[in-house]
Amino acid sequence: MKPTVLPFFHKDSCTWSYVAFDPASKQAAIIDPVLDYDPKSGNTSLANAEEVRDAVIAHGLSVSWILETHAHADHLSSGHWLREQFPGAKLSIGEGICKVQKTFRTVFNLGDHFPVDGTQFDHLHKDGDRFALGTIEVQVLATPGHTNDSVSYLIGDALFVGDTMFMPDGGTARCDFPGGDAHILYKSIHRLFALPDDTRVFVCHDYAPGGREYLYETSIGAEKAANIHVGGGRSEDAFVEMREARDKTLAMPVLILPSVQVNIRAGQLPEPEANGVRYLKLPVDQFPGVPK
Repeated sequence: MKPTVLPFFHKDSCTWSYVAFDPASKQAAIIDPVLDYDPKSGNTSLANAEEVRDAVIAHGLSVSWILETHAHADHLSSGHWLREQFPGAKLSIGEGICKVQKTFRTVFNLGDHFPVDGTQFDHLHKDGDRFALGTIEVQVLATPGHTNDSVSYLIGDALFVGDTMFMPDGGTARCDFPGGDAHILYKSIHRLFALPDDTRVFVCHDYAPGGREYLYETSIGAEKAANIHVGGGRSEDAFVEMREARDKTLAMPVLILPSVQVNIRAGQLPEPEANGVRYLKLPVDQFPGVPK
């Protein structure tokens, strides 16, 4: 029950994507893949996604799933493109995406014709869902708090936590986005802390605090003992006080407006308009005031 995990780093957004596969059957899942995007020109590129695709081919893998831990606010997803490269794969996310879509349909004035039922994805995971990756069982754990739709995937002994928590010296995810709640995040993290200490933990982001090298793997035991925000037996009240105070100091992610518009569409860009060009919307003086 120990998958092989291949990490892929996108330095512009400090994002880790993964391919996890069953060594016996070569059945694989791609987790949180990135589409390169230049905010200055509006151009996209496939450098990171192609690296993932090429690794899958080089290892002779069969992709069964493309798993999103949530609709990311700091990078665009290449899930839609990778699904086209691996037609047998299902592109999936947690069922909380419907709440996220409903919120941001209003933010971006996408109109009633924009579905908010998650049908842009092939499958919506419920908390506790289980499925097989070859001979390895996958369990879905709802871990909201950062966002409504956040889930973690336990693939054998490997846990993919999205933005729920980072390396021990990186702390935890912010909770000031629509649908975020520090109390809920604390409970979600402690749900993960109930897993065995030797469970491998793979983070979605690492910002190399203190100038150390970029890292991607830790463990439940290490997080419980040393996570600077929630480890060492920190109480819920102390965590919430810290988290809410810290969130007030944080700027919005550079790519939040393009990222969310694309990611609630399962990584698909908006349809071209009459001139053949695709457009993303930029709300003015509105997004910071969106109620949770």
